[in-house]
This record gives sequence, structure tokens and C-alpha cells, in this order.
Amino acid sequence: MQKLKVNTVFLCFVTLMSCVTKLPEIVADVITETTIHDTDDPAIWINPKDASKSIVFGTDKNTNGAIYAFDLDGKIIEDKTIRNLKRPNNIDLEYGFQLNDSTKVDVIAFTERERQRMRLFSVPDMKPLDNGGFPVFTDAKEPETNLPMGIALYKSPKTYKLYAIVGRKKGPKNEYLYQYSITSDSLGVHSKLVRKFGEFSGKKEIEAIAVDDETGIVYYSDEMYCIRKYHAEPLKGDKEIYCFGGEYFKKDIEGIAIAKYQDEGFLIVSNQQAHTFNVFNLKTNAFIKEINLGTIETDGCDVTTMALGDKFPNGLFVSMNDEKNFFFHDLEKLKLLE
Repeated sequence: MQKLKVNTVFLCFVTLMSCVTKLPEIVADVITETTIHDTDDPAIWINPKDASKSIVFGTDKNTNGAIYAFDLDGKIIEDKTIRNLKRPNNIDLEYGFQLNDSTKVDVIAFTERERQRMRLFSVPDMKPLDNGGFPVFTDAKEPETNLPMGIALYKSPKTYKLYAIVGRKKGPKNEYLYQYSITSDSLGVHSKLVRKFGEFSGKKEIEAIAVDDETGIVYYSDEMYCIRKYHAEPLKGDKEIYCFGGEYFKKDIEGIAIAKYQDEGFLIVSNQQAHTFNVFNLKTNAFIKEINLGTIETDGCDVTTMALGDKFPNGLFVSMNDEKNFFFHDLEKLKLLE
């Protein structure tokens, strides 16, 4: 009887400690309508005419997948949604791509894994610019090394050239990522391989990629090892700048979002199996804190510090949730500046 009493007390203590150490949930302002299959990665497009009418795009992975468009209430915008895609994986967005001598357009790029291509569409009219898609990893010789997953766009602040940096399902321990220039002329839009780079631990895969356009730095998640940091400008070389943060993650290091204010910047990274996010200082790479946004098994995330009308007056953080939806948080709730 005494033994049972001791065990009961111990179990109660363990339960109490579990409750004490669990991070409080920062409740979402909006949870989107659900997709059909499997959400993965979002991208935020800020409407230059009316920020309250901005769009959040999100991938839905499947053989019959889609790029969903959501308004800021989380409702699906059907006429902006792209359907009948072959396993779209990750998505990114860039502003002011020079389409011809007189026209600049905002664009989204995403990978279409089962067709071994990356896609490019103009926003917000959702017109394809890629003649059906740009092939990637065409020199791959091993199984699954030609299957694109992660993608990030980079627009050089000096040359204004647009690049896409693409990751894949499997790859070697170096040159895991391929970087493509995206250009336009009278014959259309073109993609050209300009660089192979990026170390890999060999532990799992590389999917999440994000670029800080202002500083020309690319970050990517070596999922069970660290966050890796490189120059995004091809001419600055392929030497790794830093590998950091791995000790703060339970297992997979996933989606990356870059939040930049006038004087400070933050890297917000999904701690997938812990169902939380880790926040790092963008300049020093130092760990700041861990936060719980209520999402489960988050893959991708995106952020803007710009006000998006009355709904999100302090900016917006979007994160994928493993229940076929996305969570929207007013950025102030993450308390990055405290």
C-alpha cells in the first residue's frame, strides 16, 4: 500500500512538471478553411493598393494538389487558387520581376515535385509565366535527387536579377541546392542553372529555404543538424558562413521565416516535432526564445512586419498546421521586440 502511495505521488509530480514546462499557447487570430490533402508552405503577398486585401498562398501536397489563395479572414479565394498540380511542395514570392521593358510583375514560384519542375506565376492575376514549368536537377543520376521540394526566391539589391534556389528530396553532402537565374526577353521567361552549392549532413533532407534580400543571405534547414547560412549572390562564393541552432530542436528543423524591423531582425524556425517555433537573432544567430502558436507538426511559415489593415495592424505570421489548414497570428502576439 505504501509503495502504491509513493508511485502515485511520483506520477503526480511528473504530470505537474509536464504542465509547468509546457509553453502557453499564443492563440491564432484566424484559422483558414481546410484544403483537400496536405498543407505545407505559405507565402504572403501584400496588396500595394490596399494591404487589407492581401493574399496568403499555401501549398497542398498531393498528386492532384493545388496552390490555395486565402484572404485575411482565412477564406479560400477560388479564382486565385491554382489546381491540378502534381504535388506542389514549397512556395515563395518576390516583387517587381522585370517581365519586359515596360512591365514589372509580382511573382510566386513553387516546386511541382512529380513533374521535376519549378513553376512561376504572376500575382495577383495568376497567369503562368513558365510555359508549363522549368525543369530542375536535370543532371541528377540517383533516385529522388531530381525531385524538387524547397524553393526560395532572391532578388539582388544590386543587379535586380531574380534567382530561384531549389532543394530536393535527396542530395549529396555538397551541392545539395541548385540556383537558377530567371530572366525575360521577347521570347518569354527563361530559367538557367547558375550555381550548385550547399553542405548537407546526410541525416535527413533539406526542404525549408529562406533568403534575406537586403543582406543577400540564404538560410536553409539541414533538418536534423543545423540551420545553414550562405551568400545568395553567386559571385560571392560557395563557402558556408555559419551552421547554428541545432541543439535547440527536438528533431526536424523545418520552415524558416525572416522578420525584419528597422533596427532588428529575427529568424523564426519551426521546431516540428515539439510543435513550437524557435526564434533567433538575425545578426548574431543567437537563440532568443521558444514559442507555442498552437500548430501541430509545422512544415512551412512566412511573415511580414507590414500592417495589413485593421485585421493585422502589426504584421502577420502564417504557419502551416497538420490539419489541412494554416494559422494566422498578428505579429505583435509573438512579442519579438520584448
